[in-house]
Amino acid sequence: MANTDELKFQDFEEVSNLLSFEPNAPTVAVSDSLASLSEEEDVKLDLNEDEEGLENSKLLGETPTGGFWTFDYYQSFFNVETVQVMDRLKGSVMPIPGRNFVKHYLRNKPDLYGPFWICVTLVFSVAISGNLSTFLSQFGDQTYHYRPQFHRVTIAAIVIFMYASLVPLCAWGFLTWRRGPEGHMGCYTFLETVCVYGYSLFIFIPTSLLWIIPLEWLRWLLILVSTVVSGSVLVFTFLPVVRDHTRLTAATTLLTILGLHSLLAIGCKMYFFHTAVHMAAPATTPLPMMTTQVTQAH
Repeated sequence: MANTDELKFQDFEEVSNLLSFEPNAPTVAVSDSLASLSEEEDVKLDLNEDEEGLENSKLLGETPTGGFWTFDYYQSFFNVETVQVMDRLKGSVMPIPGRNFVKHYLRNKPDLYGPFWICVTLVFSVAISGNLSTFLSQFGDQTYHYRPQFHRVTIAAIVIFMYASLVPLCAWGFLTWRRGPEGHMGCYTFLETVCVYGYSLFIFIPTSLLWIIPLEWLRWLLILVSTVVSGSVLVFTFLPVVRDHTRLTAATTLLTILGLHSLLAIGCKMYFFHTAVHMAAPATTPLPMMTTQVTQAH
């Protein structure tokens, strides 16, 4: 019994010694656990803040998250830098054989910002230049009374925006249909097709301003130059797509594209910049004088 009591007493002394040397040992363990829990909470808070930042960036339109009926979906198409727009404008007026506008300038990042403002500027430049051309052609005529023709803005907007939207839609639909399910050459997307057509109209803005000059030969020369330049952009862009087609189909497709492009330029010139023809007034011949002879009675 004495031995057992001595052993119990020794055990008690060892425990007391441990507590005397490390009285804060449980406290340290608890504080360490609390510190680890606080760090985990801080990490969780930081992760929540990152998630909130991602959600806010999505709401700001940095990445399109909604469907095509939402505003965020179309906002991404207008997210383009000024340097990119200027580079694409230069490419639309300086076509180079073998240089594809989609591959060299769009680089799988088409935009609607440039085509939209090009069409809006072209609408007002054509309508205003047409009014000025009509005023200058009638200048000096005393019988002419100038009246601003605001309906020309509406007509120009309908024609230009219909051309910039419906013609690319038809071209994209036809090329997609001709490609088929086993087509070798990939077709452009609808947005890329709209972007190419929109930038190809840029050269008509300075052309419409030069149409104010009342010289018919100069106007037709400007139509020829602008149509060849902008038409070359379209031909060099769609030529790789129709290369796998038959010669007749490829030639017909490219000629149709050029024909519609030329029809737009000629139609704008004929309607907004037509030369008024002065009709000479018919000469009025004086009526013969009726003379009566008076005879005196003899």
